[in-house]
Amino acid sequence: MDTGRMKFAVSLLGVLSVSGTVALAAPAPNLSGSIAGYVRNAAGIPQMGAAVFLFNRSEHLIDRSLTNDRGIFGFDSLKPDTYSIRVSLTSFMPAARQRILVQPGMQSLLYVDLASVLSSIELVYATPGQGALMSDDWKLTLKGSAATRSVLRMLPGASTSDPGQPSDPKSPIFTETRSLFNVSAGDFGSGSVAATDLGTAFAVSTSVMGRNELQVSGNLGYNQGTAMPAAGFRTSYRRDEGGPEIALSVQQVYLPVRPGVGPSGAQPDSAPVLRTMTLTTYNSIALTDDTRLDYGASLDAVSFLGRLSYSNKFARLTYTLGDKGSLLIALSSGAPPAELMIQNQGGENILRGGDEAALAGGLAALAVLPKISLLDGRAALQRSQNFELGYEKALSSTKFNLSAYHETVSNANLTVVASETAFSAADLLPDFTSNSSIVDAGSYERNGFAASVTQALGDHLEIGTSVGRGGALEIENRDEPIATAAELRSKLRGTDRFWASARASTKLPVTGTQLTASYEWMNYSAIMPDHFYLTQNNYPQAGLNIRVRQPLPGVFGMPGRIEATAELRNGLAQGYLPVSQGSQPVLLIQTPRLLRGGLSFIF
Repeated sequence: MDTGRMKFAVSLLGVLSVSGTVALAAPAPNLSGSIAGYVRNAAGIPQMGAAVFLFNRSEHLIDRSLTNDRGIFGFDSLKPDTYSIRVSLTSFMPAARQRILVQPGMQSLLYVDLASVLSSIELVYATPGQGALMSDDWKLTLKGSAATRSVLRMLPGASTSDPGQPSDPKSPIFTETRSLFNVSAGDFGSGSVAATDLGTAFAVSTSVMGRNELQVSGNLGYNQGTAMPAAGFRTSYRRDEGGPEIALSVQQVYLPVRPGVGPSGAQPDSAPVLRTMTLTTYNSIALTDDTRLDYGASLDAVSFLGRLSYSNKFARLTYTLGDKGSLLIALSSGAPPAELMIQNQGGENILRGGDEAALAGGLAALAVLPKISLLDGRAALQRSQNFELGYEKALSSTKFNLSAYHETVSNANLTVVASETAFSAADLLPDFTSNSSIVDAGSYERNGFAASVTQALGDHLEIGTSVGRGGALEIENRDEPIATAAELRSKLRGTDRFWASARASTKLPVTGTQLTASYEWMNYSAIMPDHFYLTQNNYPQAGLNIRVRQPLPGVFGMPGRIEATAELRNGLAQGYLPVSQGSQPVLLIQTPRLLRGGLSFIF
């Protein structure tokens, strides 16, 4: 932060302290935080009467305010959580900021720059002054200001009730309903960190009795290798006042039938079916003023060539060091925690509204399938034990992350492209997400680290870069023929590889085109399995990756809006490692190339 910003932060805290002297008799609880801000135009003139809306992590409106004659607004006594802010004023483009972290005893300061084309919000964390955030005396000045009188008009359907009061018993049971509907075609997605898209997906979220968040998601389609349908459904429930989120997911997919490959033994009328049911709970609580615990667990039941049951657990402890950043300690056991994937939307935060991000996160959690392979004709599940240390530091609009991890993986999945006779059918499982197959790569243990820097340039552009080193798998004596899957496992050796990636997310001001692009470089003479980071939002993907979202003109009479989407993953087909298998060609693949497009309807 430059000297001018530092001086202004100090003066802003002083103003907020003076304006709150009337409330000193009733201080906020020790575990509460606050959000304050300063709104100005491009010339640096404070803007009075700007409407400021505060939303919780479920994007429900919980409070609203107007800036005073000094352009200042504030929200006091907020429980530690993530919030969103939206600011609007006549003659200016609205400004929005998602994932504002409110920490115990800390104040999140927002610098809102309103403009006619691109408005932006800059976030700074500071220690607040004593007392309440703001007095209501300034509101009297709005009565004599013609320039700001328009913000006093009530929009149709807007509620004037106090969010802290019980709901009107005559009010509707279901309110603030939002929905997302996707239709897509092309290659299937990946069932690891990214979502598997079956072709038709929907998500509906609503508030029940004004205090409960209920979301239902679905994923439907036909497998490209069978004529059988595939489907998945997820229902999640969470109270707005806090407490754990509970979700139940069920999935069913049929694996492709290939002669001589997989457990069906070349029987075209007996496609193997994978059925799963998962019960998940996730919660986030403040242990002390400086310590926050995120934790969760899931119970999974899998039906595939028999029945398997297992549990997954994870926990992440965050200790805030004030202006020195935050320390994070995390561990997980079993499958990667999909719940953190919902909370960590990464670079697309600036591209999606809060409603849409929450709905898309539910679909992503639903579409992550267990990693299954065959080992001597029996189903084997990939399991991992991950311990991770992290450090996070935010300087104005720049964010720094450091992570180091130790991971142990058993029954690792390895994607291969091989002929029908390359390996035994008892060791080769058809991959329903691509034309490739899955082989059990055995177990491995690895260490790694990653460092990343993310820079927000206004409210519509975010760039970042990451570097790291992690464990990879290479083939010993790759020129020697490999006859069986067991021989392949015996030739796999652990090694370390450096990698580097660059990424950017932007929203074009005129067309509204939303673009996310990334590229990861490494020495692709080895396969580096994906690692799910618990202490940062960095999920690097191999090669070149591009995602485009283009708003389309609305259809007459249809509510909501329409967007066209296109996605390219590993566009340069990097990480395809050839090995010798006698006269049979075999390719080991880190990430299959994918090209997919579709339409999204947001209501």
